[in-house]
Amino acid sequence: MSPVSPVSTQALARLRAYLPPASIYTSLPLTRRAAVLVLLFSDRRGDLRVVLTVRSVHLRTFAGQVALPGGKADFLSETAAQTARREAWEEIGLPLDSQGGLPKPFDVEHLCELPCSLARTGLAVRPCVAYLDGGKGDVEDSLIPRLQETEVASLFTVKLEPFLKRAYPIPGGAAEETWYRGGKTMWVHRPWTIHEFNAPVWEGSTLKRHRIWGMTARILVDVARVAYGRDPEFPFDQELGFEEAMREMEKKGEMKEIVKKKPDPELEPDKVAAQVEKGNL
Repeated sequence: MSPVSPVSTQALARLRAYLPPASIYTSLPLTRRAAVLVLLFSDRRGDLRVVLTVRSVHLRTFAGQVALPGGKADFLSETAAQTARREAWEEIGLPLDSQGGLPKPFDVEHLCELPCSLARTGLAVRPCVAYLDGGKGDVEDSLIPRLQETEVASLFTVKLEPFLKRAYPIPGGAAEETWYRGGKTMWVHRPWTIHEFNAPVWEGSTLKRHRIWGMTARILVDVARVAYGRDPEFPFDQELGFEEAMREMEKKGEMKEIVKKKPDPELEPDKVAAQVEKGNL
């Protein structure tokens, strides 16, 4: 059985107790809605880890980048949590109740939702935080992901708490100096702090590093802030998510329905495919 350390127990309690402010999410058109699943579990040391994916290099957007399982909403009636769980089922094979659920004693507990972040594609992305409880089982050894190869190249996990630290604590400290770096950028006419982490992941006897940056990095910093109840060791923005800026955008008419062009019936099939690949259709 994987233990849950006192620190992790307190972190889970804070996430359960977190009440986000009213969100812009449900006022947005369907084409602007997306959600990601921040799936946590306890490792053999009792520390919380988060599940991350490496996107396929063949995808039209964010190819080859590290991301949380997630995607666009299918229906206006679909909640952010339902979207996140459905996408996790499709991408990494995390069973839904409608698919028979997880094998006993495993269970997924929905902990909370955080304010939306804004993707470069203009989508409002709602982070949904959940805990994968192994009961008497070992999550790391017992659950084998089923990856959707057209979207997900690989999957890995990393500790959650170091998303508040400048160094990632691993035996020998081999990756500590390369863990974090940050800076400033202008995003939607406002200055924002950007974070970049290089996650140390053992693949067999080889230590590799996966670059976690952009919106995914910001979401993980926000989740860690709520979970552990303290500020990061590096500069950060006080606001969780990006909703204040999105409300300003909504007032200016910048969060309307995303309408894609219909293909010209005279266009040759190979040219239609090229326009779809570019995201124009």
